[in-house]
Amino acid sequence: MSRNKTTLFFWPTPNCYKVSILLEELELEYEVHPVHIGKGEQFDHEFLEISPHSKVPALREDTANGKTQTIFESGAIMLYLAEKHNQLLGGKKTNKLSVIQWLMFQMANIGPMLGQAHHFRHYANENIQYAINRYTNEASKIYAVLDAQLGKSQYIAGEDYSIADIAIYPWLRPQKMQGQNISHHPNIQRWYNTMRARPAIKRGLLVMHEKVSNIRKKPVGDAWKTLFDRQSK
Repeated sequence: MSRNKTTLFFWPTPNCYKVSILLEELELEYEVHPVHIGKGEQFDHEFLEISPHSKVPALREDTANGKTQTIFESGAIMLYLAEKHNQLLGGKKTNKLSVIQWLMFQMANIGPMLGQAHHFRHYANENIQYAINRYTNEASKIYAVLDAQLGKSQYIAGEDYSIADIAIYPWLRPQKMQGQNISHHPNIQRWYNTMRARPAIKRGLLVMHEKVSNIRKKPVGDAWKTLFDRQSK
């Protein structure tokens, strides 16, 4: 008898870990399809049919009756899965709107700003001090916002663990690359320790674990051009 099949298009990045962790929290079976972004596999025609902006992650669900559902954008994938399985969208002490607000905060602020801090502090071929200062300062503001929020509640959106926590956690792991130190933010540190102890988070972070050490090295040559100086065709 045929079964539904879930495929996660993945490379070891914070946005991809958001989805692998969520799949583990939901205890769903899934297959990982690596998309080597250093080699430009995100620009392959087949992948662009799923993710038009050539970004990972993406998700494909093939159902037993022959239908296929594809989703791009990590936030959209998280909302889709959480709503489909009616989990991690709040609880008795956390309303759904609060969860969605903080998920949007991650998508609109945490990812873009911390990503730029990563880039100009670690990956850029030029030392542009204005950019380094600007995005490091933006990162500091974001950490201050998160610390203040976590001083009010156990988790990001309230007293219940949710997809907002899952979305934010992977982006705070490379804190040093952002010019930040979680130990300076006691509320974040308390939450961070709780998060990294969760078994599903540990499992989600093990996806393609063997690739992580290479990913953290600064790409050079063709790999740098592919990641930062190439347009999709």
